[in-house]
Amino acid sequence: MKAIVTVGLKPGVLDVQGKAVAGALKDLGFGGVTDARVGKRIEIQLDGNLDPATAEAQVKEMCEKLLANTVIESYRVEIAS
Repeated sequence: MKAIVTVGLKPGVLDVQGKAVAGALKDLGFGGVTDARVGKRIEIQLDGNLDPATAEAQVKEMCEKLLANTVIESYRVEIAS
């Protein structure tokens, strides 16, 4: 079973990388770009014997303890079989 974690800055937190990406895209001629947000995607391979609810709970705990800075970042967990 695989867990996919998507981490990004919370709304209102300045995303310097996102601003740089948006500016670079505009410089490259993509004038329709008004904003960009940069985040990260983490794929975690889990023991196949876990039930989906337990797997999701464990991955959320991983996010709270290590994978996301919950003061400024939010995360989303998806469990894929």
